[in-house]
Amino acid sequence: MSADGLLVVDKPAGLTSHAVVSRVRKAMSTRKVGHAGTLDPMATGVLVLGVGRATRLLTMLTGADKSYKATIRFGWSTTTDDAEGELLGQVCNAGDVTAASVAAHLASFTGTISQVPSTISAIKVDGKRAHARARAGEDVVLAARQVVVSRFEMMSEIRPSIDGSVECDVAVDCSSGTYIRALARDLGEVLGVGGHLTALRRTRVGPFTLDDAANLEGVEPVDLRPMGDSAKRFIPWCHVDPEAANLIAHGVRIEWPREGVSTEHCSDAPQIAIIGEQGELIAVASVGAKLHYDAVFI
Repeated sequence: MSADGLLVVDKPAGLTSHAVVSRVRKAMSTRKVGHAGTLDPMATGVLVLGVGRATRLLTMLTGADKSYKATIRFGWSTTTDDAEGELLGQVCNAGDVTAASVAAHLASFTGTISQVPSTISAIKVDGKRAHARARAGEDVVLAARQVVVSRFEMMSEIRPSIDGSVECDVAVDCSSGTYIRALARDLGEVLGVGGHLTALRRTRVGPFTLDDAANLEGVEPVDLRPMGDSAKRFIPWCHVDPEAANLIAHGVRIEWPREGVSTEHCSDAPQIAIIGEQGELIAVASVGAKLHYDAVFI
């Protein structure tokens, strides 16, 4: 029997997201595995994967809001905006950076902001990843993009170091596509001392948190989350009767709303998950006078 479902893992530091996919492929005995958003190798935390037919749900999660905890070091900038990069410019004495001075600038990075992504990123430039171009010695210039930061908050006091740098911990809630490394870089710039990330932990992707995450070591099919239960956590949904389920399975577009089907959990939603009587995921559909099936799972 094929394995189908979402898998939430707590990615350890030092692994690429692709390496996690490779491990899960082996554990689930299938090559049909993907993830809903890259985590840098140095980062840890929530990585949502789709296995089998559930890979078709991932596109509906990639745009989900995310939450992070991070540590920012002030005193110098790096080529990657994190601790793995090379020093840029001079090391500054950041002894004058205080909790008050950091907090005073956080508001300017909250809300809808224009952000230039980190050069070492998965963004494609003329068909090639920016990080690959940068590491090949190309001068990569990325355009600014609009992102939403709903929370950017200090979570610790300033910690001084003997090298003149200082660190603090922050929490960030943001839209998909926000680079926490870029927030560290830009915050350090406005403080006049440079800045980069030294630690990053993703604590949430959409509705999935660290409480949902399995340890990557020893992961097995029993850790998969059923597609129906998973979809109901991030897509408006409804239950349908067996007759409707059969019509959908055969590609028949049914009129919507359908008589006898409650829309309590999907009222006015442009896209819905259709759940069968046994809790199984039947389809994800766009709503119109008749349903248009974006993905059928039976």
